Amino acid sequence: MKLRLAVLIGLAAALAAPAGDKKVPDVLNFKMKDINGKEVDLSRYQGKVVMFVNVASQCGYTKQYAGLEKLYEKYKDKGFVLVGVPANNFGAQEPGSDAEIKEFCSTKFGVKFDMMSKVSVDGDDTCPLYKFLTSKETDPKHAGPVKWNFEKFLISKDGQVVERFRSAVKPEDKQLTEAIEREVAK
Repeated sequence: MKLRLAVLIGLAAALAAPAGDKKVPDVLNFKMKDINGKEVDLSRYQGKVVMFVNVASQCGYTKQYAGLEKLYEKYKDKGFVLVGVPANNFGAQEPGSDAEIKEFCSTKFGVKFDMMSKVSVDGDDTCPLYKFLTSKETDPKHAGPVKWNFEKFLISKDGQVVERFRSAVKPEDKQLTEAIEREVAK
């Protein structure tokens, strides 16, 4: 009963907040499908430090799933969100269905961080989020095509792309963890 009351109070407070109270940052102004096929409004990550990672199950970097899960577990209570974005663009290393990807990630690596439905992150059919992340018009500092699986884009609490890490940068790499720590501390 207390939980239901708390949910209702939270809902009432959200409805009572003035419209346009906080503008959604452009990088989070997209909708995607999650790994279960449900629509996700990325604005739900507003005010959090977010890392988007394009992932693949049959890549030499696939073992990074374990490190990504550790990152997520370490920083999730500090306002950090990790979002896996499966893509089959490089070497056809993510051929599975969403259900197969979900099963693989949960059983092999115990992934609990958010996973999206498989999309394209490179080429003519690039999904809108990755068009934004790689565009010189929207992000001149970190622009350029995704070159391989497991590239990481770090987004600040105010919705700025603050870092981009190429595939070879492991989740436990000092420069990556220091960047996360710097952002969650703000």
